[in-house]
Amino acid sequence: MTAVNAASAIADEPIVALKPPVGPEAFEYKNLRQGEFWRHIPAYEAVDEKTFLDHIWQGRHSVKTPDELLSTIQKLASPDFIEDAKRGFMRAPMQVRVSPYMIALIDWSDPYRDPIRTQFIPLASRLLPDHPQLSLDSLHEQEDSPVPGLTHRYVDKALFLPLNVCPVYCRFCTRSYAIGGDTETVEKAVLATDPKKWERAFKYIESRPELEDIVISGGDTYQLSAKSLKAIGERLLAMPNVRRMRFATKGPAVMPSKILTDVAWTDALTSIVDQGRKLGKDVMLHTHFNSPNEITWVTDKAMRLLFERGVMVRNQSVLIRGVNDDTQTMQLLVKRLGYMNVHPYYVYMHDMVKGVEDLRTTIQTAVDIEKFVRGSTAGFNTPLFLCDAPGGGGKRDLHSYEYYDRENGIAVYTAPSVKPGKTFLYFDPIDKLQPDAQARWRDETTQREMIEAARAKAS
Repeated sequence: MTAVNAASAIADEPIVALKPPVGPEAFEYKNLRQGEFWRHIPAYEAVDEKTFLDHIWQGRHSVKTPDELLSTIQKLASPDFIEDAKRGFMRAPMQVRVSPYMIALIDWSDPYRDPIRTQFIPLASRLLPDHPQLSLDSLHEQEDSPVPGLTHRYVDKALFLPLNVCPVYCRFCTRSYAIGGDTETVEKAVLATDPKKWERAFKYIESRPELEDIVISGGDTYQLSAKSLKAIGERLLAMPNVRRMRFATKGPAVMPSKILTDVAWTDALTSIVDQGRKLGKDVMLHTHFNSPNEITWVTDKAMRLLFERGVMVRNQSVLIRGVNDDTQTMQLLVKRLGYMNVHPYYVYMHDMVKGVEDLRTTIQTAVDIEKFVRGSTAGFNTPLFLCDAPGGGGKRDLHSYEYYDRENGIAVYTAPSVKPGKTFLYFDPIDKLQPDAQARWRDETTQREMIEAARAKAS
């Protein structure tokens, strides 16, 4: 038998399946919401595609008050829900701003359980008392701020905050101490929100040769004008010490059409990416999808445009109770992101910020979800689960705690390359603990004893 005939014979042999064929549910990540899905919202029922996708229209029609919410959704939600939202708006540490795109994706037949509503529209009935150990600036970013609008915590990386506004306001924002306007419960800190203040941050970055990695956030870089976006990018690219830049925005998750319709902004981003590549410098876009429900055909079209232009996108999720804190939802989110060429980069434990205790979950929940997700897709498309250690310890691998008291909900971390010799504590939400543990947290003396015992066992 000739070699050709032998190869042909092998090719004709039946294939022995080692795994059973997958069912249609295995491809759910490809089933993106299609069509003019916004038409079921009373205020949008006559809005055509061109108008709905326009970023200026989206911004102008964002919901900011209970009255605007009611006029938008009208009879889709009950009067009790609207009253609940009114009281929630009053007690929230963040202003409310929700894009029409997000409003259209909420399941208004069951808004109390909807993952998108949960993230953006506070309800008084769902609020829980704050954990006694949290603070407004839980990550102590202001303590590591040498000039307004700049945080220098890690040796070779700085966080630049050139603005304090966003296309939407997330209830769980870690910078609720500064982002958006003052609320009934929080007077906001000042960031570097104009070019004169930016210059102080730039001069600091130039003066520190060890700073190679700059994250531009805020606020949200979606809200920078094309001119400002380009000016910031080119200013940083011109610094010999800066090797990497990341523009951070939640925009692709909450208003993806801006990438399609704000041509000047997308061109400015593309220009910085191209200039960086020619200089041997890495420029990325970092975004923030939390629910697979946020991803539609509009998202896919916007991400495809960025991919075609060579703009690489990474995603940083937050683990949120009622949004993505179960194995199947997180797996679907990860697969759906990978399908759009968005790399799932991080999943953070929910930061310990005021007014959103109902959104936090436990370290153990995150450990269990990561165990399930890992192995369901390629490693580079599998996120690293992190705890951004309260008190300024920085990002720690979720599993790297020195000690975890599951009974009382206390995890102890160290950060030897960031702040050596210190310990940093993350606390599980009290309502997730057993009744006897919840009772212990009601006594201040017992609180101190539990914390010191956890620190002692970690040492």
